[in-house]
Amino acid sequence: MKAINIVKPGQVSIIDRPLPSPKQGEALLKLCYGGICGSDLGSYRGTFAYVSYPRIPGHEFSAKVVEVNAEDHSLEPGMVVTANPYFNCGHCHACSKALVNACMDNQTMGVQREGSFSTYITMPVCRIYDGKGLDAKTLALIEPFAIAYHGVKRADPTPDDRVLVIGSGTIGLLAAHAASLFGARVWVADIAEGKLELARRFGFTNTIINSGGETFEQAVKEATDGAGFDVVIEAVGLGSTFVQSVEASAHGARVVQIGVGKEHVPFNFTMIQKKELTLLGSRNATKEDFLTLIDLVRERGLDLSQMVSRVYPFDQAPLAFEEFSRESGTLLKVLIDFNDGAE
Repeated sequence: MKAINIVKPGQVSIIDRPLPSPKQGEALLKLCYGGICGSDLGSYRGTFAYVSYPRIPGHEFSAKVVEVNAEDHSLEPGMVVTANPYFNCGHCHACSKALVNACMDNQTMGVQREGSFSTYITMPVCRIYDGKGLDAKTLALIEPFAIAYHGVKRADPTPDDRVLVIGSGTIGLLAAHAASLFGARVWVADIAEGKLELARRFGFTNTIINSGGETFEQAVKEATDGAGFDVVIEAVGLGSTFVQSVEASAHGARVVQIGVGKEHVPFNFTMIQKKELTLLGSRNATKEDFLTLIDLVRERGLDLSQMVSRVYPFDQAPLAFEEFSRESGTLLKVLIDFNDGAE
């Protein structure tokens, strides 16, 4: 079979690998679509905090069940599915408290272990979720939606809350969608006007150009009558945007950190005390998040396809990474089609 391999930062190749055989309790899956996410892009650029090389990337995907080596009768060959790509150890302190998404020895596909960007993969059946009739492209977007939804859920916004999402990439816009599902009033901020135009196209008309400094501060004051935002979601992963999240927050606000980065940042921690803030980290997502969103997307007819900027055939995967890295300021989700050019 074929697989996509990040050899080192800036170098992607397509390699041959043996076809995997499912062990007891596993299923063999044939990939349909895989999404290049921010962490994959960070791995390609050499900026992601957790990755090692060489690495097969990918943890956002949809697939078709080929074979099931288990007594689990919920999966059958031919079903189109998605899966939970975060592997937990099951015995650390976090796992003992059911915080499996933040396992102390977490291994996410494409980061700490080989990813999904192969024509065939095996997965434990307990991590595979029935797509319930959703199309394969939509199912490839459930994982990033789950990441965003999990972070927003941590803040538990209400219809009375004003929510600011900093960053209007895929995770940021999906976080904005998630906050809307909670009934909150949503604003989106980004440094790129092109990204904000996409946000407005998706219905988020309250936008703030994040030029930093006094301009950003004034825009926050105007949007909130000087009070600040009740919930702030950081979806960029920069030290500067984390500090802005705290600065843009209201007294008593909840600030959620979803973005991942390597930076250390000077920070006036007294602002946490002064505003009596609640700072929340958000890592990965849970089985409950995946199942909830599959049902929500299906029942409400949510169109996630609008998040897809480009689709590349499998054999153009190196080009996909190169162009996504170069044009990330204007692109949202980039998908790789494992049905096209993968044989």
